[in-house]
Amino acid sequence: MDDMLQTKEAETARNLGKVIAEHKGQHVVVLDLRGLNTWTDFFIISTVTSSTHQQGLQRHIKEFAQAEHVEILRRQRKAPAEDEWNLIDMGNMVVHLMTEKARSFYDLERLWSEAPVLWKSEA
Repeated sequence: MDDMLQTKEAETARNLGKVIAEHKGQHVVVLDLRGLNTWTDFFIISTVTSSTHQQGLQRHIKEFAQAEHVEILRRQRKAPAEDEWNLIDMGNMVVHLMTEKARSFYDLERLWSEAPVLWKSEA
């Protein structure tokens, strides 16, 4: 893959992480999964405080995707309890909006500990 395209994709993932943090997503982390799997390049993980907070973040993610011409392929809940874990598949980026409980239980950062951290929020 072209180096310039790889750099642009990484910048887009980093910028999406920043947008989520700007809208009160907590402990946002962008993981670079390139070379570790074949189905996505970046995970963007954020803790949400409520279903209302999660819905607001989804709206901001949708606005970001439209502005950046990034297609949202799929949105779905991954955990059975109400809004514990919502996944937004954007092809080369997958956003995980998780409650603190779900994030602690599934511990994606540990599961993907080999992935370099591309960006991390202060809080």
